[in-house]
Amino acid sequence: MKKIMMILLVLLIFSGCTNPKSDALVVGMELAYPPFETKDNSGNPMGVSVELAKAFGEYLGREVIIENINWTGLIPALQTDKVDMVISSMTITEVRKQSVDFSEGYAKAYLAFLVNKNSPVNMSSDLNNSERTVAVKTGSTGDFYVTNNFPLAKVLRLDDESAAIAEVINGRADAFIYDQLTIVRNYQQYADRTKTVFIDNQQPEFWGAAFKKGSPLVSQFNAFLKKFKEDKGFEPIVEIYLKEEKKLFDDLGFAFFFD
Repeated sequence: MKKIMMILLVLLIFSGCTNPKSDALVVGMELAYPPFETKDNSGNPMGVSVELAKAFGEYLGREVIIENINWTGLIPALQTDKVDMVISSMTITEVRKQSVDFSEGYAKAYLAFLVNKNSPVNMSSDLNNSERTVAVKTGSTGDFYVTNNFPLAKVLRLDDESAAIAEVINGRADAFIYDQLTIVRNYQQYADRTKTVFIDNQQPEFWGAAFKKGSPLVSQFNAFLKKFKEDKGFEPIVEIYLKEEKKLFDDLGFAFFFD
């Protein structure tokens, strides 16, 4: 009996040593959307979402391990317990709610238009016109938004955002619709040939942290998020990662992620 107990004890000790993730908070994200989820020059995770995950880990008193996972694999990773949660600029949608539980929204996401500088379009409603052409990335939120809200516009569907932006820059489309951060960055790059237009009366989408159905971490994250916002926890993160974008958003009259 003593030998059996000793063997079991040894197995438990080695099991603990070989499973460093046993008490860690494992967070899935696709490190491909700077400055929210990306890597530093040494390949280490960095960005707004990484800082948020670390702050939550500190709140729980748990080490945080970031797992870089392809976008389509994030929800399956939750469902198969490969990660405890996902923070990856994921929009809360009714479809996704069928597969995972979401936290309260931690950021607001809006769409905007990148418009050719010579186009007569000065406000979003100008695009609801049979003489106007809007480029969209096929299947994107912008694609659905234009289809539902600008029925008179000609819609040019393209497979990637760079092709859509090229259509605007070269004057073959009046505008391209996408998330505000992408629009602002391309405006910065092509300020001599483009302008930006915010969408009037737009309802924001919300990004949330995702969890396996029934996870107790949902309520814990919501409690953390409430305190984090009260303590203005996003302000130093914005100062590090989004300072220039925040100023430009303010200058353009765009609503910001954490306003």
